[in-house]
Amino acid sequence: MPLAPYAMPVSRSRGRRYPEPAHPYRNDYARDRDRIIHARAFRRLEAKTQVFTRRYSDHFRNRLTHTLEVAQIARTVAGALGLNTDLAEALALAHDLGHPPFGHAGERRLDELMREFGEGFDHNLHALRIVEQFEQRYLEFPGLNLTFEVREGIIKHSRDYSAAEFPALAEYLLELRPPLEAQLMDLVDEIAYNTADLDDGREAGLLKLEQILEAVPIFREQYTPIDRRHPQARAKLKFNEALKRVLDQLATDLIEETRRRIEQAGVTDVEQVRHYPERLAGFSAAVAEQNAALKRFLYAQLYHHPALQEERERSVAILEELFRYYLDHPEAMPPYYAEKARREPRHRVVCDYIAGMTDKFLLEQHQKVAAAV
Repeated sequence: MPLAPYAMPVSRSRGRRYPEPAHPYRNDYARDRDRIIHARAFRRLEAKTQVFTRRYSDHFRNRLTHTLEVAQIARTVAGALGLNTDLAEALALAHDLGHPPFGHAGERRLDELMREFGEGFDHNLHALRIVEQFEQRYLEFPGLNLTFEVREGIIKHSRDYSAAEFPALAEYLLELRPPLEAQLMDLVDEIAYNTADLDDGREAGLLKLEQILEAVPIFREQYTPIDRRHPQARAKLKFNEALKRVLDQLATDLIEETRRRIEQAGVTDVEQVRHYPERLAGFSAAVAEQNAALKRFLYAQLYHHPALQEERERSVAILEELFRYYLDHPEAMPPYYAEKARREPRHRVVCDYIAGMTDKFLLEQHQKVAAAV
């Protein structure tokens, strides 16, 4: 199927930092997708928290399964819009590579710790460093040597960066919008985690169906006719069907509204997308409000639930203890990081080491440190 004129064609890619010969049967974005899947950082996502730890169930999403769900939705939405599905899939698979242990709570605590040194922690910027520096798989170059558009999308998919504030990112066209494939990422990410967290929250018993029906109009509108038509059906199956329809409604609206904005803007190629004054991908106003109501409900009733809050606070306290211990005892880190800490700012090396850990590995290292003290 030919690409839409406003898609990002691989033939117009700005290429790789280190030139490589073309592959005989995979285009460059498909190769990027495959390199991400084979990266160690990608495998580690399997043991990083999304919302629930393994203490609750093996069935709940982790950071890896969430990423796969995002990739599925991204490819579907991109394909419906005539965009480059290989690029969209590569971006989706890479979008959470930089997440530290313990989800967003771990990210916030690392950011707080780094601010004591006049820096910060941003999982998108850390993901860029992973694919450019930390992954060591090839003889000819450091990192994964991904194409410009994938590296650009890793940092720009969810926010804009100021060139004045982030001079090291100047090569990534910070004054321009990213291609539409990247613009979709934050939105398909929301579709994936809003619906998944509703599912996992109810499965964990922390969210009740009555609560959801009362506070989440987009779910109620889908559930009510299903319940009316199948009053005797199993409650779980009715819930699943309604949630599936919510996901479909959000994805369909994203496709239709983005297409409407593209047509209204009159953009006919990727450079016009880049130079357009605002991002073109988005939900309609009505569905954006319904999605926002769903997010507000999840924040109020799930993410801040005492059962999760207590475990989250304990986990990030352990993360901070380990961070401070390595600051005082860099020799306790593996030789590569210990040596690096003698040449580079110690707090940055410690942050990089901890950010790459899985939840389980961090807890194990903390136990070893506690036993040695």
